[in-house]
Amino acid sequence: METEFKPMTAESVAELLKEAGAQVMVRAGRSENYSAPREFSFEVKSIFENGMGLHVVARQFNYRDPWEAEGRVNDLVDAMLLRDGALTALPKGYPYFQGTEEECNLDEDQLREVIDCVRKVNVKVYLLQELTGDR
Repeated sequence: METEFKPMTAESVAELLKEAGAQVMVRAGRSENYSAPREFSFEVKSIFENGMGLHVVARQFNYRDPWEAEGRVNDLVDAMLLRDGALTALPKGYPYFQGTEEECNLDEDQLREVIDCVRKVNVKVYLLQELTGDR
């Protein structure tokens, strides 16, 4: 069964983030340090000029054919939001990360929206919400 999603790679996700002005680090492949090394595909960490970071992870391959050697793709990824190196949610009023620090099962178009949202965050809103008690 063919999916409509566009496959994502570590390189394609890194390029999306770089185009948005982020500094990027990439790690891909299988690692013996992971509890399920056969499922690990890639992770891309980034930080934007506003200090916000995204940690994008593709943990499991989708298979487009019956053999592992061919057709292994990542159609969906998970993105975690970082502020000052710690997981965080976005302040009220943003379309993503509301009450959660992770957005799961994002396709490429949704990931582009998340990247655009995070790069535009005014971090002073966090301080304002802390001062007013409006979280």
